[in-house]
Amino acid sequence: MNTEDTRTTQNEEIWQNAILVGLQTDQKDDAFERMMEELEQLAEACHIYTIAVFTQRAKNPVHATYIGSGKVAEVAQAVQESEAAYVIFDQTLSPMQFRNLNEALGVEVMDRTGLILRIFAEQARTREARLQVEHAHLQYIMPRLAGMWTHLGRQAGSSGSMSNRGIGETQLELDRRHIERRMAELEKELKVIARERTTQREKRLKAGIPRVSLVGYTNAGKSTIMNRLLALNENPVEDKKVLEQDKLFATLDTTVRKIQPKGERPILLSDTVGFIDELPHSLVKAFRSTLEEVKYADLLLQVIDYSDSDYRACMKVTEETLREIGAAGIPMICIFNKTDLVHNLEFEIPAVRNDNIYISAGNEIGIAALWQLIMQKLREGKQECTFMIPYDKGNVLHRLQETAEVLSTDYRAEGTLVKVRCNDEVKNRYACFACDTLQH
Repeated sequence: MNTEDTRTTQNEEIWQNAILVGLQTDQKDDAFERMMEELEQLAEACHIYTIAVFTQRAKNPVHATYIGSGKVAEVAQAVQESEAAYVIFDQTLSPMQFRNLNEALGVEVMDRTGLILRIFAEQARTREARLQVEHAHLQYIMPRLAGMWTHLGRQAGSSGSMSNRGIGETQLELDRRHIERRMAELEKELKVIARERTTQREKRLKAGIPRVSLVGYTNAGKSTIMNRLLALNENPVEDKKVLEQDKLFATLDTTVRKIQPKGERPILLSDTVGFIDELPHSLVKAFRSTLEEVKYADLLLQVIDYSDSDYRACMKVTEETLREIGAAGIPMICIFNKTDLVHNLEFEIPAVRNDNIYISAGNEIGIAALWQLIMQKLREGKQECTFMIPYDKGNVLHRLQETAEVLSTDYRAEGTLVKVRCNDEVKNRYACFACDTLQH
């Protein structure tokens, strides 16, 4: 690919060049190759074009510079001979490695964590997401301040507003103090937003509408599936759609949408940030309140890019992340998406095999079958109940019809006799209207 063409295309964004560096320790060759390919994709998401890749094999990273001194010299020479603006490393660098590599290479050094944080910062749309990313970023740069700006070693002035800080206090200490104050402010704001989110969630829980969450590796097609399911609504609204892009971390913000095809009971479908291998802990922590939406789901839809030759590793990352946020054990449907891109496929799509479904959301193949599987899975563990709702309790009947699957309705002199399939929560809520048997 021509570098100049790359810089002037892609939505007219300005692209910059980078050299990627990877260290293979105990990984198998195919796993290491996949990791480096993913690093290049992460760079592309930041409008950074890869012009060279350097790799090295070693039992362990070098304590001071991550890679060996000879390899550092090779990379430094490549930087001088190219227009590279960055050198990007495949793993998180320690503060010492970060500082030493910045000095040795003479250009801005980034690691995998810093690159992901940069993507999140560029993609964050809502106020909550922006605050979460800023907090994670400050947490990341705090121990790395000394290697980021050359001015940090200079002494602060001893006059004016800084005079009470003490003569000789370094700029580094002032910057650290400023970051600590800002992090405290962000934590307060995020606590307020978390309380608001909890209130909204409690309202949805009280409504009793089944909650379904899309989860999975980034760029597997979650947002596309969300939009295809939205299109099943009787009167779909265009501005309810979420952003679809063939790009890592195109969606960060949790979106909840009501899905209700004509004549069907509704569900609340949520879509949130995609997972990735070694997602920085600071980001998992920062987005924990957002990811908690997943914990309260009645059903998870794990979206998998079936065309990815290493899709099983992506599934493993998703399962590990779900355990970390406390969402393991929730009933799940595995959606193998992009099945049309698989060569020599031995079956027709859509195909349903137990709790697995093979579809192509981009081509709108299998969406109706997916909806039926969701309904079938939500019915599991439910029980049939009969309620007599007095005519002056029309609001109760309406809520019951929304939160349970109505099997039959009979209008009697004393009220509406309605037979439903529901969970224990709904059964207990309307226990005062329960009938033991359906009378004729």
